[in-house]
Amino acid sequence: MYYIKTRAAFDSAHFLKDYNGKCANIHGHRWVIELTAAGSKLTEHGEKKGMLMDFGDIKRELKALADSFDHALIYEKGTLMKKTLDALADEGFRLIEIPMRPTAENFAGYFFSILKEKGLPVKKVTVFETPDNCAAYEEDEPCSL
Repeated sequence: MYYIKTRAAFDSAHFLKDYNGKCANIHGHRWVIELTAAGSKLTEHGEKKGMLMDFGDIKRELKALADSFDHALIYEKGTLMKKTLDALADEGFRLIEIPMRPTAENFAGYFFSILKEKGLPVKKVTVFETPDNCAAYEEDEPCSL
């Protein structure tokens, strides 16, 4: 099995509603998304001969995903009052509503799904919330008997 890995980063704020700790308050991170792609065969012909996938192609997709979350307040649907959202929008803040709690674990699975839907040979997605703390997601491979 061949593996390639690349990273992209974005800066954003989030909070964890109903969390008993500092993360209940709005705070920011330099999130890093690390994509591991895998495949058993390399390209045999053409300009991509000897490659699992061109790093330029995979980096372009990952960077576009990271850029779409950059410099925003990411919040879970239903966790902010309408008047709060209206006030933030009136001030011109960039808001991104997502369907789950914005944890590193949830982001890893969420980003995995997005990248897989784009047709990338995704093996694993790791999301770093800080340089020392990360969460990863990879799908279980079905057992063959």
